[in-house]
Amino acid sequence: MTDIDTRIRGALDADDEAFLAALDPDRGMFQQIGDSMRGPLGGWAKLSFAIAIMIGVALAYSFYRALTFASMEELVGWGLTCIALLVMQGFLKEWMFARMNMLTLLAEVKRLQLQVALLADKRG
Repeated sequence: MTDIDTRIRGALDADDEAFLAALDPDRGMFQQIGDSMRGPLGGWAKLSFAIAIMIGVALAYSFYRALTFASMEELVGWGLTCIALLVMQGFLKEWMFARMNMLTLLAEVKRLQLQVALLADKRG
């Protein structure tokens, strides 16, 4: 840990310390997914995760039905269903990963804010 990191940690109040500890930069993907399910949008994140699982199951079923078609109309119908479900799954995953990215950026902004406050105290 560098000297500036030590000084920033010393200047933090309890809430800031807990926030930065929760958003440690060495977090893995699963830890970041778990972090995104807390906070003001945590309920929406849980709902979108559940919907993504349901879409995944429906996608597997429709893909199976497309592979075992009896007529060309069935193949086209189930194939278009697969494409529609893939698009929906993509949008949900994009929202979930954008939320994880937002939390990472929020941690960096908080660190920069604390560094600016420390520099202002040093000058003033």
